[in-house]
Amino acid sequence: MRRRGKKFDYAEGKYYFTIKTSPNNITMSRNTKEEAHQVFIQYFQLGKTMEWLGRWGGKKFAETTPPIKKEASK
Repeated sequence: MRRRGKKFDYAEGKYYFTIKTSPNNITMSRNTKEEAHQVFIQYFQLGKTMEWLGRWGGKKFAETTPPIKKEASK
């Protein structure tokens, strides 16, 4: 059985990231960059495999640099 692809449209101006799970990936969005970074880092700290997609601009993703964990020295 073949998967048919995503069942939603990206909203312009929202920030997206994906939690890599087997057999399905979970794509999540947040309205602000700060919210998206915070949630991304929280899942990453739980040991999840993550992929940062960035801000959807209507045709492609912008701001695709993944968030950097600020408190890495602890």
